[in-house]
Amino acid sequence: MSNIFIIGATGGVGSRLGPMLVSAGHTVTGLHRKPEQADSLRASGVQPCHGDIIDMTADGLAKASQGHDVIVFSAGAAGSGPDRTTAIDGNGPIKAIEAAKANGISRFYLVSVFLDALRDQPPKEGFEHYMKMKREADNALVASDLEWVILRPGTLISEDGNGLVNANRAIPYGKVARGNVAATLAVLIDSPEINREIIELTNGNTPVLDAIRSLRR
Repeated sequence: MSNIFIIGATGGVGSRLGPMLVSAGHTVTGLHRKPEQADSLRASGVQPCHGDIIDMTADGLAKASQGHDVIVFSAGAAGSGPDRTTAIDGNGPIKAIEAAKANGISRFYLVSVFLDALRDQPPKEGFEHYMKMKREADNALVASDLEWVILRPGTLISEDGNGLVNANRAIPYGKVARGNVAATLAVLIDSPEINREIIELTNGNTPVLDAIRSLRR
């Protein structure tokens, strides 16, 4: 079992992922921005760690994540403006990568974005900036010497999902329930032999466990 540090533990994916990992026997710490979020994390079995990814330095993240084996980055600015997008979606993973290296944490899971997102619509400056930040974070993780997995979900919908997905290195674009993203991350974390992979994800017809097993080389 692993000691797992989730950045974005109170978000749509992270809030579902934490209890899944706890149920699987892992020890989980969740970074949260608002003090009042601590109680709900504790109630789900997740140890709260108060901090704002925007303000925290790489050194601060290293101190917070000491003693962990795995970092999961599922935080996002959620369309709250370009400055926050840069700070959270762009700089956030880069600081977390530095923290992982400082602590000797080799395993890193990053929730990114499907590169086909909204390509059928007229470009919008804010969204294009978001895509650029996600791409820069992906590039930084791939360039690291960590054992990483980049998960690129399709359009996120706020549902728990039914545990049926389409997951592969290249798939048609589509929607995916946040709960299915969390379930996929949970299976990936329990499949450490899958690393240095970029995986695209949508809702589908295959149970999560079977979909991830099919990716083993």
